Amino acid sequence: MNNFQEPNVGTMIRLLRNKQRLSLRDLAKMSGLSINAISKIERGETSPTVSSLHQLASALGVHITDLFRQEIHEVSVFVKAGDATLLRSEGLIIEGLGGGLPHQQLEAFKLNIDPKADYTSEPVSHSGEEFIYCLKGKIEYFIGNEAYILEEGDRLLFKASQPHCWRNLEEEPAEIILIMETDRGQPLPHKLH
Repeated sequence: MNNFQEPNVGTMIRLLRNKQRLSLRDLAKMSGLSINAISKIERGETSPTVSSLHQLASALGVHITDLFRQEIHEVSVFVKAGDATLLRSEGLIIEGLGGGLPHQQLEAFKLNIDPKADYTSEPVSHSGEEFIYCLKGKIEYFIGNEAYILEEGDRLLFKASQPHCWRNLEEEPAEIILIMETDRGQPLPHKLH
């Protein structure tokens, strides 16, 4: 039996914003998103894109995984099979694979990517390293001026300071594991796809 939970990301964003005594206008200015977009995300009227989530997390000074958390400041995180936290975004479903440790340096996700989903319009970069493991499908990953085709079992590790983006090449869904590590002393990646 699956107990997938849709995280209330909007509520977490509002809680973090209020905790820091930020107005919607303040957070909009810090994140580069519009007041209207943030308000709709907080009220659950729209699903944020991965890029929007990262912009908000960076502006709030938290890891993107903190937006998926239900509890704060765990010292260990155990997730039973079937108890995943899922977030639906444009063209994909993001499954948080563990978050909640204080000063966490790893951010891990499983991405279920729709057929022909394309995230190549705005390549991003951030501190640290990134690891991709293709579980199924065929993904084209662009890093700087290089393109890599990842199929089931293929892996890719790179310095995330290089501009990068990706797209699903197939008419079938694809799945990847995405693990990001920030550089020591850097609390968060600056951009996320």
